[in-house]
Amino acid sequence: MQNIRNIAIIAHVDHGKTTLVDKMLLAGNLFRENQNKGELILDNNDLERERGITILSKNVSITYKGTKINIIDTPGHSDFGGEVERVLNMADGCILLVDAFEGPMPQTRFVLQKALEIGLKPLVVVNKVDKPNCRPEEVYEMVFDLMFSLNATEEQLDFPVIYGSAKNGWMSTDWKQPTDNILPLLDAIVEHIPAPQQLEGTPQMLITSLDYSSYTGRIAIGRVHRGTLREGMNVTLVKRDRSEVKSKIKELHVFEGMGRKKTESVSSGDICALVGLEQFEIGDTVCDYETPEPLPPIAVDEPTMSMLFTINDSPFYGQDGKFVTSRHIQDRLDRELEKNLALRVKKSEEDGKWLVFGRGVLHLSVLIETMRREGYELQVGQPQVIIKEIGGTKCEPVEELTVNVPEEFSSKIIDMVTRRKGELTGMETVGDRVNLEFLIPSRGIIGLRNNVLTASQGEAIMAHRFKEYQPYKGDIQRRTNGSMVAMESGTSFAYAIDKLQDRGKFFIYPQEEVYAGQVVGEHCKENDLVVNVTKSKKLTNMRASGSDDKARLVPPVIFSLEEALEYIKEDEYVEITPKHMRLRKVILDENERKRANRN
Repeated sequence: MQNIRNIAIIAHVDHGKTTLVDKMLLAGNLFRENQNKGELILDNNDLERERGITILSKNVSITYKGTKINIIDTPGHSDFGGEVERVLNMADGCILLVDAFEGPMPQTRFVLQKALEIGLKPLVVVNKVDKPNCRPEEVYEMVFDLMFSLNATEEQLDFPVIYGSAKNGWMSTDWKQPTDNILPLLDAIVEHIPAPQQLEGTPQMLITSLDYSSYTGRIAIGRVHRGTLREGMNVTLVKRDRSEVKSKIKELHVFEGMGRKKTESVSSGDICALVGLEQFEIGDTVCDYETPEPLPPIAVDEPTMSMLFTINDSPFYGQDGKFVTSRHIQDRLDRELEKNLALRVKKSEEDGKWLVFGRGVLHLSVLIETMRREGYELQVGQPQVIIKEIGGTKCEPVEELTVNVPEEFSSKIIDMVTRRKGELTGMETVGDRVNLEFLIPSRGIIGLRNNVLTASQGEAIMAHRFKEYQPYKGDIQRRTNGSMVAMESGTSFAYAIDKLQDRGKFFIYPQEEVYAGQVVGEHCKENDLVVNVTKSKKLTNMRASGSDDKARLVPPVIFSLEEALEYIKEDEYVEITPKHMRLRKVILDENERKRANRN
């Protein structure tokens, strides 16, 4: 029987969680050859590397002093709440990783609250103590206060704490005395995190995540709750709705290092992967063949935001992408639903349109970005908040928003958030920065990040998490400027853009192909303006001084995907292809648009 510890790692975005896990893998004598490249082993999907955030939870394991430690990396963003819930079900304890300067942040709070509710034992790691002006002792107090406010039990409040710097590869029980390795952390895990209980009886395993292999099909991953699972064993799969499916385990794998290895049997407490099960979903229980006893299924937070997905019907469709038809997009969304718990998809009445529901703009934009990289073309509409009727009143989702800014910008930020129906609930000064806390409707957060960063000269740190549904707060003023719309299709010229620069700012470069109805810029007034950017200079044989001045162009505004989604109005789409991202009007023809506006 193996000695096992199952731990989840909880941390705010960018506090060094994935770096720490990499160092733990090195300590377990894995990957000597990768050590010098400075690459993160865990965030291995391109999107995660570019944004520096963890999106999908991953499982790895190391062996230390004869104990097998299963490490589960969790996402820090509350938009990926669906991921967090199921991951914590596999763990017995958690490492709470905090930055020695910033202290616990709002998103840490989100995951920590879930972990304490399940009853996990925390181990606190104060990271980055090599930073100038860090304050480890104060941060330790802040962590204690946070746990206390989240109703932690006495046993949970009596947590061990380790200080260190994951980047420099050391951990110690006293931050003033650096060591040269991270073994004190591994010792603390073996000593303080409880081993999983060995439960005897008929086998039970809750499926908490999925993997896919083109060779064997879908693979179920979870932690064996009770009993022993064996290769070739007949089992009953109990679904969420308590219906039963008879099935058979063809192969069993356990996690070792970054990979998996085949094994004959897995006992309670260990995390394993099953190959060969038919038609299962996350939240189903694998039980005994004769007398199935299911475990309670995972509760998943409901989505709070929706977006319209539609096939690309612009004049440029099919130029970049491989998958453009509605059948392709339908298949891709169905595949995503299998593993993305917090996502819902509803087919629209019209052909080639879907309503996709998710936890926030980030959650949905990661899906869109992934599809775009796989070669899909699609168009998406403006993100809409899901409004519910609760007890006869119209309610909308409200979020807790925290903004950390230098003191001189705080009044600007407060003004900006209160205009969007936010209310200031707390304010504290730390050094020359201020922590502002607000309650704000989710609608108010759409498009807020850009404005906050502009107003604070890029200094603000902003985080938000869903709190609850509250009565509707009234209308919020969104973007007030109109759009500049291309009049006809063709190539845009610097000559034409130069003459129109005083009308607003542009989103396109000269020599870019445009089509009629594409949004090429932002008008400086409130109404939409139809402009001709394809007009070239007529050649004459007359020469006059001054008339041949060069066009001087202001560089165009280039949006990221989230910025574009937050920017568009109700009558606009973002067209997304593997190589381009364009804004456009839903109705491309100018006369039809006018007719629709009149009606």
